[in-house]
Amino acid sequence: MAATGGSSTLFDAMLTEFEEAAKILSLEPGIWRILTSPKRQITVSCPVQMDSGEIVVFTGYRVQYNITLGPAKGGIRYHPGVTLDEVTTLAAWMTWKCAIAHIPFGGGKGGVIVDPTLLSRRELEALTRRYIAEIIDAIGPEKDVPAPDVNTNEQTMAWIMDTYSMHVGHTETAVVTGKPIELGGSLGRREATGRGVMICAREAAKHLGFDIKDATIGVQGFGNVGSVSAALLAEQGAKIVAVADFKGGVHNAKGLDMPALLEYASRNRTVAGFKGGDTLTNEELFKAEVDILIPAALENQITMDNVAGIRAKAVVEGANGPTTPEAHHRLHKRGIFVVPDILANSGGVTASYFEWVQDRHGYFWSEKEVNERLEQKMMEAFHAVRELSVAFKVDMRTAAYMVAIKRVADVTRVRGMYA
Repeated sequence: MAATGGSSTLFDAMLTEFEEAAKILSLEPGIWRILTSPKRQITVSCPVQMDSGEIVVFTGYRVQYNITLGPAKGGIRYHPGVTLDEVTTLAAWMTWKCAIAHIPFGGGKGGVIVDPTLLSRRELEALTRRYIAEIIDAIGPEKDVPAPDVNTNEQTMAWIMDTYSMHVGHTETAVVTGKPIELGGSLGRREATGRGVMICAREAAKHLGFDIKDATIGVQGFGNVGSVSAALLAEQGAKIVAVADFKGGVHNAKGLDMPALLEYASRNRTVAGFKGGDTLTNEELFKAEVDILIPAALENQITMDNVAGIRAKAVVEGANGPTTPEAHHRLHKRGIFVVPDILANSGGVTASYFEWVQDRHGYFWSEKEVNERLEQKMMEAFHAVRELSVAFKVDMRTAAYMVAIKRVADVTRVRGMYA
């Protein structure tokens, strides 16, 4: 059932997490097979004429893992390391994430194998438009709704929306989310994933018996998710004491000056070299003595190689798949409370749902309304998972999968088999 071969793929890791929850639910074999099989995997070739006149053919993917609950939903990433296995796994995680958030979307994901830093703006636009033209029949407001992901942004979504609109002959804003505000984007959308991480960190602290105020926080990755969650936690009174990204990091036991760090990171595109503390490596970040650790970078960051050094009381996963299954079990055995990715970073897709709703109705909400609705949805999701975790005496990841699998399985049974 893995999307690609190999002895241990990212999809295998997802299956391991799925199986633990499915066994507890006594999921019947037929439904099990459906929920562990991607519905549709699309591979496309995207020829682009570069500024030099040379034609380069890029490979792109779009996977619709499960659309039982509604249109596929998931980002598009541009990265030289994109694989079909990665995209399929991320689409599966989106399926569970949407189900946990209790929104009417299935799971999708897309990616193009490219280093976008090597392309000009014109080349990026040409690649985006060609990629969308190649998958145009598979996407749409009621089919599959893309969003930004690694190395894509509001401008990318604007190009996608325009390309789709040109093909269908009318302006269709609801085909993507994460758009610029003037093109039908939602207020509060950019901060939503980080805000959801903040809410989960705050609720995790309550669950563990300490106040988020004055709690110490370590953050790996200082992109949109890491920086926003750190800033919002600082507003809650927490002390951000350690931050690291792919170039390096900084540590200050008294708490980092967040406004200064945010300004520095925006200007330099890294936290490395910030003068407000001591130099810190990613390896040292995981060993830092903090109350809450937030991995908000890429997959497979907490592994059996570094899990023994983690000293946090809680790990709140801002990234997708930052902890390997083996490392997760070790954290659980050590009594470290883990808020899994499919719950912790579901604020982004929840706000994307809000944007889609606003676009389809042509009526837009204030940022206050968006944040209030997000708070309500995140609180409902967190406590649904926590209550199941307590009731079944399982970790939060297993409980989250149980919530998601049950919701998708229940609808699958009710809809029945189309033959």
